[in-house]
Amino acid sequence: MAEVSAQMVKTLREKTGAGMLDCKKALQQSEGDLDKAIEFLRQKGLASADKKAGRSTTEGVIYSYIHTGSKLGVLLEINCETDFVAKGEDFQSLAHNIALQIAATENVEYVDMSEIPAAAIEREKAIEMGREDLAKKPEAVREKIVQGRLDKLFKERCLLDQPYIKDPNITVADLIKQTIAKVGENIRVRRFTRYRLGEDLPTPVPPAETPTPPAAAEVTEPTEPTPEPPPAVEAVVAEPAAKKEAKSRAKKK
Repeated sequence: MAEVSAQMVKTLREKTGAGMLDCKKALQQSEGDLDKAIEFLRQKGLASADKKAGRSTTEGVIYSYIHTGSKLGVLLEINCETDFVAKGEDFQSLAHNIALQIAATENVEYVDMSEIPAAAIEREKAIEMGREDLAKKPEAVREKIVQGRLDKLFKERCLLDQPYIKDPNITVADLIKQTIAKVGENIRVRRFTRYRLGEDLPTPVPPAETPTPPAAAEVTEPTEPTPEPPPAVEAVVAEPAAKKEAKSRAKKK
């Protein structure tokens, strides 16, 4: 592979407007041939994209994507320069593909490195500096290793640095540059939100079982004893007086 000098990269960048890393890669692929490198960048859609990077983007769309099953969704704001481009097929296709990228990448949090809060960087740095495998290394070496780990960690969380899911050979930033080259306008992802059904909800705690009180003993009302019937009284039948007198006379005889 031909050696690529800084001057060659600068010349190609001035001619195409592509990024420095893209220019270096193009020169390496073309064995240092400037014209072939320009052709390579145009084929990749990278030429002239960076020249438009500073232009204002006040139009665009809020694009929504709901994944099959309706349990995962994405809201994305992506901007361009004119309403005409915003309604075009190329721009709409880009919005859709970036929304798919966000849906498919669970750890993506930021658009690019510039969005990462300083507090988050310091927190992760403190964690990495405290790793046991770095404890015996010199301070300068530890700093260099930690910085490399942080760069890798945060690139994984930045949308533009993600390998594009449909073509891992390019990043999402490269995909945007390719569309810029097609439509001739600057394009910028401003913000996005990824939703997953039930995310961040507290785990429900089942209610404690209330012990069932023991069944109360059945209480029956005391019943008064049934009074016994009075003893039978023999009926006394009075004999007629005349009959009584006749019996008396018979005894006397």
